[in-house]
Amino acid sequence: MRYKIALQQSEEGFSVSVPGLPGCWSQGTTEQEAIENIKDAIREYLAVVEEQLRGEDIRELEVSV
Repeated sequence: MRYKIALQQSEEGFSVSVPGLPGCWSQGTTEQEAIENIKDAIREYLAVVEEQLRGEDIRELEVSV
């Protein structure tokens, strides 16, 4: 899967969020570290969503932009 990320640099390093996954964010000292950290955060975010939806009638849609 591909996700758009918003990367911001500060004096402490980099913060990164995923606009399509509210509340999914991370940080790192370097840009590369922040990107690796957000990959882990996305995986954890999706695992929680999957657990919350267990037992529900779930369907998938494909939408073209």
